[in-house]
Amino acid sequence: MDKYHRKNGEKFLEVREAAAVAPATSNHPEGKEEVGRHPAGPRPSSEDRLAWLTQQLEALLENAISTPGRWHMLLDTSATLWRYSGGNIALLMAQMEERGQQQPLLVAGFREWERHGRNVLEGEHALWVLAPRTAAKNTETNPETDAKTKPVVADQNSGSTKEAEHRRIVGWRAQAVFDVSQTEGQPLYIPRPMVEVGSSPMGLWPSLVKFAQNQGFTVEQSMSQYGLTSGYTDFAGRKIQIGAWLGQEERVAVLAHELGHVCLHGPDDKLGKLYGSGLDHRGLAEVEAESVAYTVLRAHGIDRSAQSGSYLAGWANQVVAVEQSKLSDSPVGKDPTNRLEIARSTLARVTSASRSILEVTQPHNLGGKPATGGAAAFERGDLTGPVTGHQTVNTSPKIDAS
Repeated sequence: MDKYHRKNGEKFLEVREAAAVAPATSNHPEGKEEVGRHPAGPRPSSEDRLAWLTQQLEALLENAISTPGRWHMLLDTSATLWRYSGGNIALLMAQMEERGQQQPLLVAGFREWERHGRNVLEGEHALWVLAPRTAAKNTETNPETDAKTKPVVADQNSGSTKEAEHRRIVGWRAQAVFDVSQTEGQPLYIPRPMVEVGSSPMGLWPSLVKFAQNQGFTVEQSMSQYGLTSGYTDFAGRKIQIGAWLGQEERVAVLAHELGHVCLHGPDDKLGKLYGSGLDHRGLAEVEAESVAYTVLRAHGIDRSAQSGSYLAGWANQVVAVEQSKLSDSPVGKDPTNRLEIARSTLARVTSASRSILEVTQPHNLGGKPATGGAAAFERGDLTGPVTGHQTVNTSPKIDAS
């Protein structure tokens, strides 16, 4: 049974199974991708699995362009799984929907769950994500083979920075993972920060300012107004101006929006210019910045759906508008030229920028990847978890919750 606790002003959800807690060991063999009964016939090859994931991602992006509200849903999932790449967030969301389940909450590989004291339930089938194949930078590879294995994912987040400096991506592979709802074992404690309307979590504003400073920008609150805007980014002067007349939540939201511009729409960003960045930051570029702000605040427990809804609802129209503008021009270099490529690049850019900000602001949110937990961690007060106010959590032996 799930139990709620309060600690340091936050609401924690204790996740337990209805049955007895399983031991930390498992009878499943090493590297098991799908547990329990399997359909008759051979397993898909690595190449077939990779092709299937690529097609699935393309279909999801096409659906996001044609279906109102899908971009908004992608951002909600991104706020929970912000440590994953945009492409993998979309894949996880699509696969859970196909199974009639709510959105993924914490996702990890088979052995990773075992290290955290939880086991994959019998009969569960893996979710699949894309993972890079890497090699040392001095290793020779076949360019033709590499090109064939390149999936439709532009955003990468693999390994530490130090390790990445000595390695390069040479291809792609499908990797099996499982959501927490497919596991049982050691209880998990997931905090649900309660942010009052009009306020913001303690420490969020200074952490956003710190991020701006890390990018070489100063943040000023001023009663002066640039045009009719509440915030303005001056790339030449390396300054972000925020309206001093704004309330606490609005001030944080505007700063997060401007940081979206800082990350994505600098004067040297060619895609930003293609998407409408410039003096007034219009078009798809403006939707990108608001999408970053929405994701960052959502990860911190602030739901800005009412305020950001009009921006986010216009995403598909702006993608199509960029496609039409490209069709009237000659394609230049490797710029995306069709709506699918534009949607893919936007998803990658938004999730990457959001992740870079959230790594500094550190929300009470694991970003979709489990951390060492249990009752001892809860008592220490150092265990955190995803924040998505509209979701419920229940890890009973069937996948019936997010």
